[in-house]
Amino acid sequence: MPTALITGITGQDGSYLAENLLDKGYEVIGMVRRTSVINLDRLQHIQNDVTLVQGDLLDEVSLTTILSEFKPSEVYNLAAMSFVPTSWQQPVLTGEATALGVTRMLDAIRTVNPNIRFYQASSSEMFGKVQEVPQSESTPFYPRSPYGVAKVYGHWITVNYRESYDLHASSGILFNHGSPRRGIEFVERKISLGVASIKLGLTNELRLGNLEARRDIGFAGDYVEAMWQMLQQDKPGDYVIATGETHSIREICETAFEHVGLNYEDHVISDPRYYRPAEVDLLVGNAQLAKKVLGWTPLMSFKQLMQSMVDADINNLESGTNIPDIATFTTIQR
Repeated sequence: MPTALITGITGQDGSYLAENLLDKGYEVIGMVRRTSVINLDRLQHIQNDVTLVQGDLLDEVSLTTILSEFKPSEVYNLAAMSFVPTSWQQPVLTGEATALGVTRMLDAIRTVNPNIRFYQASSSEMFGKVQEVPQSESTPFYPRSPYGVAKVYGHWITVNYRESYDLHASSGILFNHGSPRRGIEFVERKISLGVASIKLGLTNELRLGNLEARRDIGFAGDYVEAMWQMLQQDKPGDYVIATGETHSIREICETAFEHVGLNYEDHVISDPRYYRPAEVDLLVGNAQLAKKVLGWTPLMSFKQLMQSMVDADINNLESGTNIPDIATFTTIQR
C-alpha cells in the first residue's frame, strides 16, 4: 500500500485528493496545523480512513519528523495562505507559508528521502497581468498580488530543487476550480451561497467587486486527479491544468441565478470596496501538455459546476447543516 502525505488536507483540494487516493488504495496522512479548533467539516465522511498529524510549513523540524515517521512515497503540498485579498493584509505571513514553506518541505524531502515524489500546488495567479492569451507553461509570470508573488517563488524553488538535487518534483499550475466545498471567501462560492440565500429569502442582495474580471473555472474533483497523474510519470514536470474556457464574474452570476429562476441584475451590486488593489482581468489556460502527456481532461462543465454548488448551498441552508455565518459572508471581499 503506497503512502501519501497531504499538506492542507482540510481544504477543498485536500479533501478531494484524500478521497481520490483512498479510492486508489493509498494510506493517506494529512498534515494539519496546531490550532485551538481544527475544522474537519470537509473530511467528516473519510475522517476515520485518514491519519491526521500535526505539522507546520513554518517549522521544518516538524516536516522532517513527519517524513521520517510515516515514510510517504508521495507528498502533495496544498497548504498555503490561499485567499488572494488577505495576502495584501498579511503579506509577510503569506510569504512565509506560501513561498518559504515550499522550500522547507523540499529541503526536508532532500534530507530525509530524496526519492519521495513531490507535488507543488502552483497557481494561475502567477500569470497575473497576462503576457499572452491563453496561458501555457511557457507564458512569463507577472503576479499582481503578494499571494501571486509567493506562488511564483514556490514554483521556481520547486524547479530549482528538481534540477539541483534530481528530485521528482512537479508543479501543477491550476486555474480556478470550485466545488460545494469551496470556502465562502472565494467568489464562485460567494455567488452560489448568495443565490441560495436570496432564493430562500434570507437576504436580497449580493455585493461583489469587478464583474468584468474573467476566469477559467473547473471542478476541483477533476483537478486533483491531474495532481496524482503528475507523480505517476517517469519524469517530473510542470503542467497547466485548466478548462480552456473563460467566464466573467457577471456570467457566473447569470448562470447561478438563472438556475433558480432569478435575474441576477435584480440582486447583484458591483461594490468598489471589493475591488482588488491590482486586478487580474483575464485568466484562461492552455492545458494541451497535460492532455498529451497525462491524458487529463476536465469532466464537469462550468454550468454543471455552478448548478451543483447552488443546489448544495440551498440544501445546506434548508437542512441546517454546515451553514456559514450569513452576516460574515455578506461582508467578505472577493
